[in-house]
Amino acid sequence: MKHLIWLLKWVLKAAIFFTLFAFALNNQQDTTVHFFFGTQWRSPQVLVVLTAFTAGVAVGVLGMVPRWWKQRRAASRAQLTTSAAADTQNVQVTLPHGL
Repeated sequence: MKHLIWLLKWVLKAAIFFTLFAFALNNQQDTTVHFFFGTQWRSPQVLVVLTAFTAGVAVGVLGMVPRWWKQRRAASRAQLTTSAAADTQNVQVTLPHGL
């Protein structure tokens, strides 16, 4: 069973790779991206798409960082509060997985 799942994962990875490879081969035409003040960038279309995708992922991750920090602080405060209450009652508390 494990071998079958391993094989399916590799088939899926290969399918994704070949799909992206075919996309790259079909989009080799030069594209011009016009910026402000008359500047422009000329490159193959696949690089423009890849750059836009990478920039979108970076903006999304940077947008989530403050929320992640806030949740980590809240989780550590909850853990400290729970452990302090357990120390006063001499009771062992099991925290949910992931906190």
